[in-house]
Amino acid sequence: MLSFTRCLMLLASLAAATVTAGVPSVAVVSEPTPVALYSSHDKEFYLTSDEVGYIRPGLGIEVESVTIGEDLKPVVVVSFFDDAGQPLDRAGLVTPGPVSMSFILAWYDGDARLYTAYTVRTQTSPITGDSAVQAAADSGGSWEDLELGRASYTFGTALPTDYDATRTHSLAIYSTRNLQDIIEKSYYANVVYDFRPDGGEVTEVWDAMSDATCNSCHDQLALHGGSRRAVKLCVTCHNAGTVDPDTGNTVDMKVMVHKIHMGANLPSVQAGIPYQIIGYNQSVNDYSEIVLPQDVRNCATCHPEDSPEGHIWYTRPNQAACGSCHDDIDWETGAGHVAGVQPDTTCAFCHLPEGESEFDASVMGAHVVPGKSAQLAGLNMEILEVTGAAPGAPLTVTFRVTNGDGSLVDPASLDRLYLLVGGPTTDYTEYFRETATGATVVGDVATYTFSAPLPASASGTWAVSADVRRVVTLDDGSPEGLEVREAAFNPVVFFEVGGGEVSLERRQVVVTEKCNVCHDRLAFHGSQRLNVQECLICHNPVATDEEEREPEEMPAESIHFKWMIHRIHTGNELLEDYTIGGGDGANFNSVGYPGDRRNCQACHEAGTYGVPLPEGTLETPTDRSWYTPMMPAAAACLACHSSVDAAAHAYVNTAPFGEACAACHGDDREFSVERVHAR
Repeated sequence: MLSFTRCLMLLASLAAATVTAGVPSVAVVSEPTPVALYSSHDKEFYLTSDEVGYIRPGLGIEVESVTIGEDLKPVVVVSFFDDAGQPLDRAGLVTPGPVSMSFILAWYDGDARLYTAYTVRTQTSPITGDSAVQAAADSGGSWEDLELGRASYTFGTALPTDYDATRTHSLAIYSTRNLQDIIEKSYYANVVYDFRPDGGEVTEVWDAMSDATCNSCHDQLALHGGSRRAVKLCVTCHNAGTVDPDTGNTVDMKVMVHKIHMGANLPSVQAGIPYQIIGYNQSVNDYSEIVLPQDVRNCATCHPEDSPEGHIWYTRPNQAACGSCHDDIDWETGAGHVAGVQPDTTCAFCHLPEGESEFDASVMGAHVVPGKSAQLAGLNMEILEVTGAAPGAPLTVTFRVTNGDGSLVDPASLDRLYLLVGGPTTDYTEYFRETATGATVVGDVATYTFSAPLPASASGTWAVSADVRRVVTLDDGSPEGLEVREAAFNPVVFFEVGGGEVSLERRQVVVTEKCNVCHDRLAFHGSQRLNVQECLICHNPVATDEEEREPEEMPAESIHFKWMIHRIHTGNELLEDYTIGGGDGANFNSVGYPGDRRNCQACHEAGTYGVPLPEGTLETPTDRSWYTPMMPAAAACLACHSSVDAAAHAYVNTAPFGEACAACHGDDREFSVERVHAR
């Protein structure tokens, strides 16, 4: 890596020289990019003003014009700039970091909603010997640098003589600015420029989904080495005409993405046929173990109703899109399709956008998620009061159960109503639950007194929660109906042992709403655990899977919430096994997290993941990891950073009376948690 001083010396010498390739010599822009552009989650936030002024972070691309001359080779004029809008040197001489750009040109058929690329390549499979013409970036073109931050690119590809200049054309550019040697980071920019070669108004555009929709889980979408980040850019290549010659699978976006997200639930995969795409350098991309973290029938997750074309999933049924998930249908023979052989153009005759009832043949009806059925009345649980909270005494809880319209629900009519008590809130270590369906009902409230008392040693703040559910039979058109468990969101109420004001509510590190960005509706243990704050009561520092393991499978694995959730979300990047329940239990080493795990705030509340942790936070027994027990910060960090090097680092910085993490990783330190996770 070049030192900062060396970089400045190099910059000075370059600025004084005449730059080749037609770029005039220029001075360094005197005004540095303001650090205020960045947050503490960005690497740039931690640069000095001088470093920012030299590095000029960022990369943006703007298309100024596209012209098609007599030789039918498009000429593109582009400008490229940093985060402050200042021009960059394409060669990386006047400003650090060369800027590379690749161009795709395709025309769009608005009626069929299909792109056809002019820029193509022929790919021959070394496995099958088959060849396929695939959409690709242009090759053989030439550059002319016009001035600093502006250049023209002439395509190597000539358009066909009969191309239709009245159709929408999309120029897609993916660009990289490589600064790995300086700040160990590259910048990427994607732009898709719609135009009509005849100069007419563009009225037909592809707008099926937004980058923001994909990035709500993928944080952010970054494929093919990280340079492809705009979903519309992806579609210009991933069109119906592009096939993987190694497997014969289409890489058409609407087919490929549906199949990837369906993954392990594809009928073909369950029948033993893996879903694979063989890509660059014959890399095998196997999606057969992908499990979407929510119900795959939630089509509106990717096609939200408020997006410009959020309706397409239910207004445009077709064999390609629908058959991508339902891939056990043979469209030629009609096998697997109730209506038998049907032409693609007739799908919408039977599969209307919305029918008269749920679970019918309409597109929306067929994709109803049972737990979201309009037939469910809604179920709510309120904990109104906690009394009798004394050490060694039984607790009394007053509560109310209602339907969504506010009408009362008799606890005796429920399939399950557990009251759960746990404490203390400094870090839960004890809990117990009892069935409260036999609660005494007076008026609009119910009261239940526990048979088991609070521990005689109980003190401080404790919590009470509830698991409430009933079984509802939905009308799904079948004679027997469809049984669904309807559950209430688990309330968590704090109380002080011995009475008085609550002294310490359990700190809220994670909120359920953040979990549900990807999970849609977090629902575990019989679909009745919906509130992550309740999860913490049972998944506490002393919790393990000992009861689920055979003696020969010991020692037990920790299911402490922070250890378990970090391990699960690290998944296939773990360097240790993580299996809950032993040999026949659940193994999470194949889980692929769709986002960037450095973004702690994707799950955590701001300011809750630094060190040191609050006083009273307990250690975690980690008998199946490098050492045990791990003190509070180490258990959180080593759950993701699972290498022996990381474990040794934590171990040697741990004393019998505490850990030294905050000495280097505290908020005001050079290697603060926020800083080392900056991107």
